[in-house]
Amino acid sequence: QVQLVESGGGLVQPGGSLRLSCAASRSLYSISDMGWYRQAPGKEREMVARFKRWGSTNYADSVKGRFTVSRDHAVNTVYLQMSSLKPEDTAVYYCYCYADGDYWGQGTQVTVSS
Repeated sequence: QVQLVESGGGLVQPGGSLRLSCAASRSLYSISDMGWYRQAPGKEREMVARFKRWGSTNYADSVKGRFTVSRDHAVNTVYLQMSSLKPEDTAVYYCYCYADGDYWGQGTQVTVSS
């Protein structure tokens, strides 16, 4: 099993930046597939970024050039750096991983508003 705990959400003005964290309960090297997803009110959950253990990261077209994923293996944490935020980025952001099953974090709210 894997526990995922997100943090870092909040209220930010358009054009601002925010960094989300996803702390995993075990080594990232033991997890084959991870990603960030988001769900806006009244909409389906959508992929933001997805990456394999040893592979590159795929980003949704809507966030390319603005969002960046990074990993810190020393603390088993994945980050989502979000820049040039737009009101349409407002959503609950979820961390996801596959490790002999699908696992989701509890989500963290990101609100982009002036």
